[in-house]
Amino acid sequence: MVQRTVFGPEHERFRKVVRTFLTDEVFPDYPNWRRDGAPPRWFWRRAGEVGILGIGVPEEHGGLGGSNMKHSAVVTEEIQRLGLALGGLRVHTDIAMPYFLEYADSEQRARWLPGLVSGESVVALGISEPGAGSDIKSMSTRAHRDGDHYVVNGAKTFISNGAACDLLVLACRTSASPGRGGLSVLVVETDTVGFARGRKLDKLGLSAQDLAELSFVDMRVPVANLLGSEGDGFTMLTSNLAQERLSIALNSQASAESTLQATVSAMSGRQPTQRDKFALAECRAEIAAGQALIDEALRSLVDGQLDGRDAAIAKLYATELHGRVVDRCTRILGVEHYVGDDIVGQFFLDGRVSRIYGGSSEIMKVIISREFDFSSTSRESS
Repeated sequence: MVQRTVFGPEHERFRKVVRTFLTDEVFPDYPNWRRDGAPPRWFWRRAGEVGILGIGVPEEHGGLGGSNMKHSAVVTEEIQRLGLALGGLRVHTDIAMPYFLEYADSEQRARWLPGLVSGESVVALGISEPGAGSDIKSMSTRAHRDGDHYVVNGAKTFISNGAACDLLVLACRTSASPGRGGLSVLVVETDTVGFARGRKLDKLGLSAQDLAELSFVDMRVPVANLLGSEGDGFTMLTSNLAQERLSIALNSQASAESTLQATVSAMSGRQPTQRDKFALAECRAEIAAGQALIDEALRSLVDGQLDGRDAAIAKLYATELHGRVVDRCTRILGVEHYVGDDIVGQFFLDGRVSRIYGGSSEIMKVIISREFDFSSTSRESS
């Protein structure tokens, strides 16, 4: 394997802390999380104490000093090393937290960041809607201004952390402008009158991650909870897509590596066929190529240079790679590994949705294909 150079000594020190926490505290209790459909509250507080929830947050608000997305990548790799599915953690740190870091004013940061960093507050991101999915332009949840409050009516669905969240970063329409216009982002404290949690949704995989429906009926949210400027919601909601998609790619890449390792371990003492050896060799080669791509994308993100196309390439390759690896590995291992507690079977189930959320593989292909110019009609034929 090519030596990885993306991490420095500080990341490896952090890795040891994270590995100890996950191995000693999370892994033994994880079967209960799968049964209950969500991590317990002590997990969030302990993750805060370990420093995981403070990644990228300024030290003045309790954050982990000098940390960035590379530290998140370390956490993701260690989670996947144990075969855990903790996507709600990534929603909190990689996907929702940037809205507070990029758009909250000083007063809002002082109000919300300490609780988010300590784990006293869990956050969710409210975009997807019944009938519209994650199509931002078709959003129908509305908030009209009434004095120093917005009155919100609507619903969201497929919300990770929806059943547990204390704060919701809510995308809504604050004017009648169609399409991209008139969208804004509010922070909702979930003890607000008019906020209601609906069903906790069952899933094929990700059994330890809560996914819920939310509804809002005449919910009054202070204007002081508006992030950024009214009407800038579309720009805000799309500005973090590169990091969100890289976060998904990191998870899929790490899961593919762990799937291969678990498969080889499960074959101990068994003589594989030549066909199986070739399939495992294909997995190793593709995982190595994917790791190089993901590491370079991670460097680019930390340097502020990862654009939407390259993030789409990373997500497309890593998530489709994961699908190929788990498919080959489950075929090699056979029917006895098609059971609920088998780690390779869980990698199979937990990883499938990665090719859908954060933008499906087809959407990634649309984004990538925009670099090609098919408009010329004057090309000479030979």
